[in-house]
Amino acid sequence: MALGNHSTITEFILFGLSADPKIQALLFVFFLGIYLQTLIGNLLMLLVIRVDSHLHTPMYFFLSHLSFLDLFFSSVTVPKLLKSLLSRLKTISLRCCLAQAFFLYDTGGTEACLLAAMAYDRFVAICHPLLYGQIMSNQLCNELVWGSWSLAFLDALINILLAMDLVFCGDKVIPHYNCELPSLFSLSCSDVSINISVMLCSVLLHGLGTCVLIIFSYTLIVSTIMSISSSTGRRKAFSTCSSHLTAVLLFYGSAFLRYAIPNSDSPLELIFSVQYSVITPLVNPLIYSLKNNEVKAAVRRTLRKYLQYLR
Repeated sequence: MALGNHSTITEFILFGLSADPKIQALLFVFFLGIYLQTLIGNLLMLLVIRVDSHLHTPMYFFLSHLSFLDLFFSSVTVPKLLKSLLSRLKTISLRCCLAQAFFLYDTGGTEACLLAAMAYDRFVAICHPLLYGQIMSNQLCNELVWGSWSLAFLDALINILLAMDLVFCGDKVIPHYNCELPSLFSLSCSDVSINISVMLCSVLLHGLGTCVLIIFSYTLIVSTIMSISSSTGRRKAFSTCSSHLTAVLLFYGSAFLRYAIPNSDSPLELIFSVQYSVITPLVNPLIYSLKNNEVKAAVRRTLRKYLQYLR
C-alpha cells in the first residue's frame, strides 16, 4: 500500500541546532569546514591506498572501505544540515526523512561490522603471524566486507519497512538536525512496540554483538603481546593495532553517549550526536595517518610521484 495512504503528515520540521540566525551562520561555516576536511581526508586515504602498492594488504583493504563508509556516513547528514542552516524553511518530506534514517542505520551498522572484521584481522596478524597470509586471503576479506554491507543493509531495510507503516498525525517538529528512528517513534500515533523491539534486537546485533567480538579479539591480542619477552617487540606489536583501537573507542564511545541518553531533546544529546555522525568521519583518517608510519610514508611517496608527474 502506498505510504501516503498511511499518513496524515507528509513532512516534518527539523528544528536543528539553533534558531538564532547569527549562530546559524557561524554553525554553517563550522560544519562546512568540517565536511570539506572530511571529504579531503577520506578521499586522500582512498587515493593513497589505491596508488601505493605497499598498502595492498588486508588491513588497508578494510581501511579503504572504512574511508568510503565515512564519506557516505558524513554525506547522509551534513549536506542537509548545511541546507537547513541557510534556509528559513527547515522542512523535510516523510519519504526523505525515512530515507535518511535508512542510510544512517545502514552506514552505522556497516561500520560496526567492519570494525569487528578489522579487529579479527589484527588478531590474526599478532596471534598467528605465520599463518596471516593464508588465513586473511582475498576471498575471506571480500566476504567479511560484503557481509558487513549486506547484513547492515538487510537490518536497516527491515526497520524502515516497519516504520513506513506508522501513522504520523500529531506534532511534526523533530527537535534535531537529522531523522533518526527514535525521534520518529515519539511523533507517531501508531503502536510502536514492535518497531522498538525490532530496533533493540538490531542494536544488540550490531552494537553489543560486534563489541563482544572486538573485546574478545583484543583480549587475545593483549594476552599474546604480554607474552612477548622484549619490550621492543611488545611496543612494535601494540603499534600495529593502536590506530584501530583508537577508532573503535571513538566510534563505540560516541555511539554509546549518543544513544544511552533517552530521547530528551537536550543540548547534550545534540552534542553527542554531532560527535557521532559528524566528528567521527572527520577524525578516522587523521587517526590512521598520524598514528601510522606506513600511511605517512605512503602519503609522502604519493605526493612525490604526483610532483614528479607535474614536472
